[in-house]
Amino acid sequence: MGSLGGETVVLAVNGARHEAAGVDPSMTLLEFLRTRTPVRGPKLGCGEGGCGACAVLISKYDPATDEVTEFSASSCLTLVGSVNRCSVTTSEGIGNTRDGYHPVQQRLSGFHASQCGFCTPGMCMSIFSALVKADKPKPGAEGEPAAPPGFSKLTSCEAEHAVSGNLCRCTGYRPIVDACKSFAADVDLEDLGLNSFWKKGCADVGKLPEYSAGSVCTFPEFLKSEIKSSTVDQNTGDVSAPAAIAGDGGGWYHPKSIEELHSLFESNWFDTNSVKIVASNTGAGVYKDQDLHDKYIDIKGIPELSVLNRSSKGVEIGATVSIAKAIEVFSDGTPVFSKIADHLSKVASPFVRNTATIGGNLIMAQRLEFASDIATVLLAAGSTVTIQTASKMQCLTLEEFLEQPPCDVRTILLSVFVPDWSSDNVTFETSRAAPRPFGNAVSYVNSAFLARTSGDAASGGLLIEDICLAFGAYGVDHARRAQKVEEFLKGKSVSAPVILEAIRLLKDAISPSKGTTHPEYRVSLAVSFLFSFLSSLANNLNEPSKDSSIPNGNGSCANGKMNGIAKNLPEKQADVASDNLPIRSRQAMVFSDEYKPVGKPLAKAGAELQASGEAVYVDDIPAPKDCLYGAFIYSTHPHAHIKGVNFKSSLASEKVITVISAKDIPSGGENVGSSFPMLGDEALFGDPISEFAGQNIGIVIAETQKYAYMAAKQAVIEYSTENLKPPILTIEDAIQHNSYFHTPPFLAPKQIGDFDKGMSEADHKILSGEVKLESQYYFYMETQTALAIPDEDNCITVYSSTQIPEVTQNVIAKCLGIPCHNVRVITRRVGGGFGGKAMKGCHVACAVAVAAFKLRRPVRMYLDRKTDMIMAGGRHPMKVKYSVGFKSDGTLTALHMDLGMNAGISPDVSPMLPSAIIGALKKYNWGALSFDVKACKTNVSSKSAMRSPGDVQGSFIAEAIIEHVASTLGADTNAVRKKNLHDIDSLKVFYGDAAGDPQTYSLVDIFDKLAASPEYKQRAAAVESFNGGSRWKKRGISCVPITYEVRLRPTPGKVSIMNDGSIAVEVGGVEIGQGLWTKVKQMAAFGLRPLCADGEGLLDKVRVIQADSLSMVQGGFTGGSTTSETSCEAVRQSCAELVERLMPIKESLEATSGTAPSWSALITQATMASVNLAAHAYWKPDPAFVNYINYGAAVSEVEVDVLTGATTILRSDLVYDCGQSLNPAVDLGQVEGAFVQGVGFFTNEEYATNADGMVINDGTWTYKIPTVDTIPKQLNVELINSARDKKRVLSSKASGEPPLLLASSVHCAMREAIRAARKEFAVDSPLTFQMDVPATMATVKELCGLDVVERHLESLSAAAKA
Repeated sequence: MGSLGGETVVLAVNGARHEAAGVDPSMTLLEFLRTRTPVRGPKLGCGEGGCGACAVLISKYDPATDEVTEFSASSCLTLVGSVNRCSVTTSEGIGNTRDGYHPVQQRLSGFHASQCGFCTPGMCMSIFSALVKADKPKPGAEGEPAAPPGFSKLTSCEAEHAVSGNLCRCTGYRPIVDACKSFAADVDLEDLGLNSFWKKGCADVGKLPEYSAGSVCTFPEFLKSEIKSSTVDQNTGDVSAPAAIAGDGGGWYHPKSIEELHSLFESNWFDTNSVKIVASNTGAGVYKDQDLHDKYIDIKGIPELSVLNRSSKGVEIGATVSIAKAIEVFSDGTPVFSKIADHLSKVASPFVRNTATIGGNLIMAQRLEFASDIATVLLAAGSTVTIQTASKMQCLTLEEFLEQPPCDVRTILLSVFVPDWSSDNVTFETSRAAPRPFGNAVSYVNSAFLARTSGDAASGGLLIEDICLAFGAYGVDHARRAQKVEEFLKGKSVSAPVILEAIRLLKDAISPSKGTTHPEYRVSLAVSFLFSFLSSLANNLNEPSKDSSIPNGNGSCANGKMNGIAKNLPEKQADVASDNLPIRSRQAMVFSDEYKPVGKPLAKAGAELQASGEAVYVDDIPAPKDCLYGAFIYSTHPHAHIKGVNFKSSLASEKVITVISAKDIPSGGENVGSSFPMLGDEALFGDPISEFAGQNIGIVIAETQKYAYMAAKQAVIEYSTENLKPPILTIEDAIQHNSYFHTPPFLAPKQIGDFDKGMSEADHKILSGEVKLESQYYFYMETQTALAIPDEDNCITVYSSTQIPEVTQNVIAKCLGIPCHNVRVITRRVGGGFGGKAMKGCHVACAVAVAAFKLRRPVRMYLDRKTDMIMAGGRHPMKVKYSVGFKSDGTLTALHMDLGMNAGISPDVSPMLPSAIIGALKKYNWGALSFDVKACKTNVSSKSAMRSPGDVQGSFIAEAIIEHVASTLGADTNAVRKKNLHDIDSLKVFYGDAAGDPQTYSLVDIFDKLAASPEYKQRAAAVESFNGGSRWKKRGISCVPITYEVRLRPTPGKVSIMNDGSIAVEVGGVEIGQGLWTKVKQMAAFGLRPLCADGEGLLDKVRVIQADSLSMVQGGFTGGSTTSETSCEAVRQSCAELVERLMPIKESLEATSGTAPSWSALITQATMASVNLAAHAYWKPDPAFVNYINYGAAVSEVEVDVLTGATTILRSDLVYDCGQSLNPAVDLGQVEGAFVQGVGFFTNEEYATNADGMVINDGTWTYKIPTVDTIPKQLNVELINSARDKKRVLSSKASGEPPLLLASSVHCAMREAIRAARKEFAVDSPLTFQMDVPATMATVKELCGLDVVERHLESLSAAAKA
């Protein structure tokens, strides 16, 4: 295997010189930064350029002009060989603990914009890059005014787009957007949300950390000097880079001409399997390398490939020109060019567009059937391409190029020419429908249309002289023209009959290939796009009463984006398209000084450390000496004997050191990967039978993590299904085969009342209602990871990203057959958990423990995103059938529910879910309630607890039934909801002791505050009015109440005061982003306040230290939303014990001196007096108060695009009762983050599997969590403080999981909007329809009607004939 030897790559990293000497040619910049430099800020989140966790700033210097060019980039895709003589800036480089934090980092902290913190360095660099770009002097803009002091030239709109490619699973994005907007010169600071810089009404830029453009040096002088002193061609001024950076066995080659490139092709070593041709390598994010490469040919240095020529005829763009540069070129041009630029700005994300090339995109479209937007848009624009083969240069139309057989690697795309369409009679429009409007999502369908028209005297409209209709991404090998439709339209004046016939012809032409998801939906999208375009060319096509019947020129809506040069469009419903509305917010909460500093909205502990990238996660721990790396080999068969594992002959296979399997488990140990007390175990290895697709078969061990990843891909598993029954994969299969897990009686929920009696009292009955909910993936930003270090005497230390260190310790001990005291599990912080770092994290910890125990060397694993998604399991899919009885006034009398949930291969925590499902369902008084909940055992990956497990499904099922009842009665849904909310008596019947005291029952008041308010009634009327005047967009509004029962658990805490007065605190809980450490610090300062006049001053003396299973025993697990409050109570009790010990000393010192002693004097005296300065408490809840209920409600208003199925959440108002908040800023973050995660579950997140139960939506390309462009355009949150309850911890309540249930208000509002569309288009059963979860764009469009355009045109045609 070659290395980057010879001419060594030299780069600057945060101003320091580094050489990439002897590194593998395939090494990415991210791997180099994390393994060869002290940098840890950039993280591996996906390896696809789809999450932004690895974003860095790359700077290049041109000695000829003495200019530095900066751009953000995905370091996980950028190869280190491509950044020779570049400067790389990471989050540590702009600010850190030693040199001081940068204003970006300080503002992210101050706006409470970091929770788990794993994504924060990437967010930081995306914002910083946007600031650098905005504040860089523009050529010819010398007289441009400077930004006001403290601000950037960045606009608020640009600020929102700055992080459009970055994913965050914790915060809900709103505070991140506010932090970014705080730099925008056009922002109204009072519009920004809760922060630690000012109180509401006192906003002032002077209170923000001062920002000054250019304060960070992005390109060090030493590197400029090295570049200047290197060989310079005096004629051209170009720096001559070496033709090759190579070692003996391979390396990097930099041809400087087409001739040099072809000479490399003709070399005897050139082999298409081991040699890779690259420009930016971003294609590796789409088409993953299946093997290592030992030679790379970098074609960026070939002048012919980087041309940019503008003339009166058009624009020629070289193949290696970046998409971002192409956008710049097109933006400064004709209307057609501007529309191309606008569409290209929605391709990928900013940090990918900065490096990805136009040519690379088109080559992937031609050779690999990539669903390219760029190919479609340039095809419609009449583009041509120039290609070079071994024998000749050819100029082809883009259509001819795409139609050719896939070109081989020796065929080079040189440039693309886009003609100038500056004529007044040209109309050009591009469209795309994708899950995210700002980009970072592949289109379901994209299209581009160009028409040349003239006036038609006969009709008074436009006559189509010529037209080009291009469609792509609909399940076809490449973008194609609808030529039969074009021929039909030429020479015609547009009318309803003409459009209808064109659509009929189009439906014959658009034929998604077999296996394409949502084929009918994609065809309907193509129809919608063509209809919208042709309607813009028509005259008087629509009735005046429906003056908003065609999408406006800026966009049809949200994710179904129309970028047209529109004419004669009657849509006048808003000046700004809904998807372009700015993000706004409002927060309301009550602060209390009663327990200060508890109750103050303090910034999250360590937030600045997280923003700088200095916070240490498991994978940031420096690799110990002789460390090895592991990667799972997993089964692709759901039920089969494993006959053997072999490896393909490949470069990656040579990296295999060994394979660890079940046979390597020590004697006395067990094949166990996870175990929950009293519920059951799950095997670590599928041995000798694989029981589900995705099960771990073995662990490849290699010298680097990348080698392990690549080697695992080479594994070939031999299967046999002899004498095995077919796998059980679905709920229906499990029911048929009676395959269930038993729910222990102590976990089983209780039936309420007499169902038969209740049904007999009903005026109306629904006997066969049905609803389905699919799964959801955790998408924690940090995948599963662990590091095991063997120690003396059969001991082992495991650093694990886990929510359950104690359980992990027990499982490792059981697996290795050693005592628990031989196993130490340490967890400092977790990069997102949501329940996924509980049972599922045990498998990785056990795997590295077995490997390290066997090999007597440290072993670490960091799962790649695909493997993590395949193994994770996620949320439980459910299928529900129900029968409900109710009276004519909407009063419920009885409900019976049969629910099956797919639990997977092992019990995990599934037996605990029935009580959670029923608990949330009980928010309404059903009269009588009976149910049969079955946990189905199937041959799929075990489902586990995910944020609000069971509760979110139960709460939604209740809403689906309520809406079914309301639609059956033709009644207002909110009236039915209100009528069936509990009074205190029925609450006690349904919830027992958890109901608490009457004054703590706040749900009715909360619901009335929203649903009965005059504002709600005005908004509901406005929605109805809007729907009456808009055919193709419909709005819906809904108000949903929630209850969420939580359980308090015994929890340990320890407070130790050091000799210098600093304080170390340990708790059983783990910091996973929920603000546990922050609340614990506040509680420690409060608890010790009697000893110190300045109680708040103690905050800076408190440090919460990492969870350690040998130090803090009986730590339990972090989950269920109550860990923070119970940990705080344990700390408070520990502090109370210390106060009791120290108070006599304090009183003695006061008596002697006459004044209260300082903290340091008190501790000094106590130390001299040999007072025990450490106190440990194990808090246990009162047996009479173990459970309590949380309450909240939400109103959401949405706008649905009937043509595309896209949904824009216009506004969400959340009211949540979190009692007397321990930290309102932390609780606000939990409410917003949970809500947005719930929005993902109810709308876009499809955790799809194949026929074998194997997850196929296994990366950022196919699995779409919410982003900054899909959250509510206005998100208002009010935290209310219900009646005091001394039984709770300082009257506080949980906030981590309950607010997720509020997201069902979005789904319910979507249903209302769809109902309005069904009324409009007379779809069958307009009032009653089943709407499952998630309600994706395809689902919404199908429910609105796939044929609404045809229906509309047929009615217009019929009316014209009449």
